[in-house]
Amino acid sequence: MPRTPHDSVLFWDRYKPDRDGPSPPPDVAAFEWTQYEGHGPGAELLGRPRTALELGAAECREASWLARRGVRVTALDLSPVQVERARRWWKDVPGLTIEEGEACSFLRADDQTYDAVYSIWGAVWFTDPEELFPLVAERLSPGGVFAFSHGETPRHLNGRRPMYGKGPEGREMTVDRWCHHPGTWADLAREHGFRDVRARCLPAPTDQALGTIIVEARLPA
Repeated sequence: MPRTPHDSVLFWDRYKPDRDGPSPPPDVAAFEWTQYEGHGPGAELLGRPRTALELGAAECREASWLARRGVRVTALDLSPVQVERARRWWKDVPGLTIEEGEACSFLRADDQTYDAVYSIWGAVWFTDPEELFPLVAERLSPGGVFAFSHGETPRHLNGRRPMYGKGPEGREMTVDRWCHHPGTWADLAREHGFRDVRARCLPAPTDQALGTIIVEARLPA
């Protein structure tokens, strides 16, 4: 089947590629929600989960960090290239399972429940929340935490928007991204049964331009 300019798998296959052969695993010293090292909250937003699911895990940095601290983590990513690399990097980390698949399809087929479901600049940003949020709620334990982060949304953007990138031979590719402001994310979470919702935009440190939207929500206990 030929690839198209809107091929999400190919788009994410080319995310942070290994350019000169297999690269070594990164040194993961902290659980980060933002793109700025040491800036903002950490894993405390998830409470003290025994089990966790990461949606759109890519390099599985945070998933490996949690698993090393005793959490049983399932890390999901759409890209077979990302999954292969993450499995190679973290094959010796106990309690970490890395799966390949699309978020909504995986959640529909999954029969496990999790104390925490989270996404860091990952699948929540690139999946229709009207479809995703009720599926997340079905897979969370009572009182479970749903938390995610993504880049600050410009004031003039709202809703489903294309994000552009370069594919093979420099051709332009797109994936859909849901651009919501914190208040909209909070309303969507409440509409789908989540409570204790907190949504905010954490400003960037120093003179960096782009802040980070962070959303936390819980299922009723």
